Amino acid sequence: MTLLATGDVLVHQGRALTAGAQRPDGSYDFTGVLAPVAGVIGAADLAICHLETPVAPEGGPYRGYPSFAVQPAVVDALADAGYDLCSTASNHSLDDGTEGLVRTLDRLDAAGIAHTGTYRTPDERLEPVVVEAAGIRIGHVAATFSLNGVPLPAGREWSVDVVDVPDVAPVLAAAARARAAGAEIVVASLHCCLEYRHDPTPQQEVAVRTLLASPDVDLVLGHHAHVVQPFERIDGEWVAYGLGNHLAEHATRGYPTEDSVAARFTFTRGPDGRFTVTTAEAVPLRIEVGAGVQVVPADPVSSARIADVLDSRGAVADGLVIAGG
Repeated sequence: MTLLATGDVLVHQGRALTAGAQRPDGSYDFTGVLAPVAGVIGAADLAICHLETPVAPEGGPYRGYPSFAVQPAVVDALADAGYDLCSTASNHSLDDGTEGLVRTLDRLDAAGIAHTGTYRTPDERLEPVVVEAAGIRIGHVAATFSLNGVPLPAGREWSVDVVDVPDVAPVLAAAARARAAGAEIVVASLHCCLEYRHDPTPQQEVAVRTLLASPDVDLVLGHHAHVVQPFERIDGEWVAYGLGNHLAEHATRGYPTEDSVAARFTFTRGPDGRFTVTTAEAVPLRIEVGAGVQVVPADPVSSARIADVLDSRGAVADGLVIAGG
């Protein structure tokens, strides 16, 4: 079973990304933004995205940084590109309140994309997200370290999975529920810790090692930094500490926020019946900004820069294959 995961999806407003996606009638179509990499995404048995922001009502009003409410058409573009599943727990989960959170999950449902990390009801939070791909049942759990100071709504404290990194006990509990529900592989998505930093923080490292030490977690995917962070194999299991941006247009200068990576892991059942990663791959990508925005395979210079970060903890010696590297 081949699983592919990509980085942060944020639709910044008033920039080339939205200008290039806007139609003459004022509606939006982001399909072309992801078209150059749709083949890579769709070829995986299971493709996972990280939808970082809530969507606004159709027609808006739309908002960008620092409090997002974005075009719902971005969800349709994710579905068209081949995504099956998205994590939704992030520091922006409550940017548009409970209404935005519910609206986003409803839109994902309408597009046929499963989701975890934010919830409409307490029962939904306790119901494990387990999907099937290539005849294998995969569980997905997710959490964020922050809501940017926005309090969880009174009486709805269950609506977002929030953890006090490095304490990831709630994620471990969710992973155990997924395993008990029949998941043969469990993937944990963790949204933390410092932006624009290639090296994971000590708290991030402790959280990841705690997750991978659990028999209920097989892979960790990281988000939030907006730049690529290393891959590492820890006691036979893999973490992608940070996949960078996937669909975004940061105004921040001096940081490689246009660098991105698709992580691709092939799981194989062993003699003991458990699945392990037998092939770990990284596909360097690049967000190209011009009259519009497109996500494309990285050019040689970007690929080399991304590869240096990915391998900064010895991932290549441990088996990571970097496309073009």
